[in-house]
Amino acid sequence: MNILLTGVNGFLGKSIAQEISKENEVFGLSRTTGEYKISLEYQIPDFDQDFDLVIHAAGKAHSVPKTQSERKQFYDVNVMGTENLLKGLEKSGLPKQFVFISSVSVYGQEFGKDINEEHQLEANEPYGLSKIEAELLITKWCIQNNVICTILRLPLLVGNNAPGNLGAMIKAIEKGYYFNIDEGKARKSMVLAKDVAEFIPKLASIGGIYNLTDGVHPNFKELSIAIAKQKKKKMPLNLPLFIAHIIGFAGNLLGDKAPINSSKIKKITSDLTFDDTKAREVAGWKAQEVLEFFKNEKI
Repeated sequence: MNILLTGVNGFLGKSIAQEISKENEVFGLSRTTGEYKISLEYQIPDFDQDFDLVIHAAGKAHSVPKTQSERKQFYDVNVMGTENLLKGLEKSGLPKQFVFISSVSVYGQEFGKDINEEHQLEANEPYGLSKIEAELLITKWCIQNNVICTILRLPLLVGNNAPGNLGAMIKAIEKGYYFNIDEGKARKSMVLAKDVAEFIPKLASIGGIYNLTDGVHPNFKELSIAIAKQKKKKMPLNLPLFIAHIIGFAGNLLGDKAPINSSKIKKITSDLTFDDTKAREVAGWKAQEVLEFFKNEKI
């Protein structure tokens, strides 16, 4: 197939490109690399060919915006960028299939267990809202143009050189200053980027909205121990919950300048897991356990 992959230079984009290029011709789009070097939030792309499959992985990653300008960037990149991509595809020729990389952030939950695809979309922060709006744009466009639409709502992505919170956690364990809170009992959903990448072509031909996880949802203690053993570092220390609450309360008094507050402590110490039964039953989704990855792979 001819496949257009946006965000080809991102963490997940690189994994997708590596997997699907084995049997397909992949055309990359990003700001700096690939066949199409453009910024989608500012430009409607002018494609030289049409595509069988489009995988839209480009977007502004999750972060906490500090200014109105930073908040607006989520809309510009994730919504306007999507709209411009769709306009470009209308000019070059419609694909048969479209896959959008979304996020479990659309559900707007900071705690909960086994949240499935039927859960209401309750995000109220800029990143989650921008992903919801992009989902709606793509869904409507695909229906109007008879394109098979697949939306993947992903949790924390795992792999070599992972960015974000996982990358920060690995770095802290390497340097010996990582600690768990309340014995690290909170469970969080996560999934290997490689497994998502391998599964995309199968889901693309089926269509639908899917959560994808490793099905185990390890807790922080399990995860930190697996990483420490792999890195041959000391086992992480534990911060008792009552001390964490005191630190969080102090953060409340300091306001925005504090790196942590009571709300963040609650988020860190609460379970947040997502149900991927639909993908397993509809399309045979089966993923490697994240803990096994850290035991067997050098990161």
